[in-house]
Amino acid sequence: MRSHPVKRVVSGALAAASVITVVTMAQPAATAAPIPVLQAPPTGSDALAKYRDLAAQAEKLNEDLLRAQDDLTAKQGQLDKANADVTAAKNAGAQAIDAKQKYQSEVDKFAGASFTGGVQMNKLSALLAGASTQDFLDRSAALEVIATDKNAAMDNLSTAANKATAAEKAAADAAKRAQDARDAAAKLASDIEAKKKDLQGQIDQIEAQSRNLSSADKAAQKDTGGAAPNVKAPTAAAQAAVNAALSKLGSAYVWGATGPSTFDCSGLMQWAYKQAGITLPRTSSAQAGFGTPVSRDQLQPGDLVAYYSPVSHIGMYIGDGKMVHAPTSGDVVKISPLMSEYAGATRPTA
Repeated sequence: MRSHPVKRVVSGALAAASVITVVTMAQPAATAAPIPVLQAPPTGSDALAKYRDLAAQAEKLNEDLLRAQDDLTAKQGQLDKANADVTAAKNAGAQAIDAKQKYQSEVDKFAGASFTGGVQMNKLSALLAGASTQDFLDRSAALEVIATDKNAAMDNLSTAANKATAAEKAAADAAKRAQDARDAAAKLASDIEAKKKDLQGQIDQIEAQSRNLSSADKAAQKDTGGAAPNVKAPTAAAQAAVNAALSKLGSAYVWGATGPSTFDCSGLMQWAYKQAGITLPRTSSAQAGFGTPVSRDQLQPGDLVAYYSPVSHIGMYIGDGKMVHAPTSGDVVKISPLMSEYAGATRPTA
């Protein structure tokens, strides 16, 4: 772990150079000051640095687990929908078969009437068999009605047959979708168990490393980062979310927790925006794609700021280059400078 002091010295020098550059080149302007690019240099011992590195790896595993659980929920929804479609298709098929049998019977009656006694049902036979013009007209009208009914019966039979065929195909398609969803859900369930095992193994390493932390290291973990910047959010919803997140300063980080007293990173964002009437997805990667993308130089309080690639950590921008977030295991909800592993930002909207 001898490399950590060197890294902190280099990081500190870069941060100092960045501050000097901003101070010497700043010009009066109507716009907000540029948002710092580099994270503040880390504090604490090598033991704390190792602890945080292990915790960051665990956070990635936790993100993978949450994403797999979301996928399983989606697959279960697809399975339920496919099963419902199978039932509906079978019901439609049964109704179509009943209708087909009914109209087949009607068509058969017309077919039998056409050839009974060898008499064809047409206007010529009506003319030859009639005793008068009125007889002809009466019989012709009756034959037209019969012909119309016969055509309708044929059409109904054809429609019922097509519906029966379509229902049979729909039932087969739905059954295949149900089987595919069932297989995918089973695989995801197996993957989730493996991911839980990996995460628990990582947490065990973190807990072992925690025994090497000094009192100063533990105090650094509990530090909430000082006062929040006095910067107003652009909308009432964003301000409500900021206020909600800041109200949880000092709350413990717990894997998979979504409040109201303990949180993981995405759980805090989801809970805070829920207080503003906006429902965010569960995972940090999904939250990073929720709403309107925002460039770094246009960040406003309430924007979600994401980290790492793929995204595995998220916080809420609160102004002056700072964010409120639930960092990782052993830490508490706190205010921190934006991190150097910045991956992008989004602005949630109702």
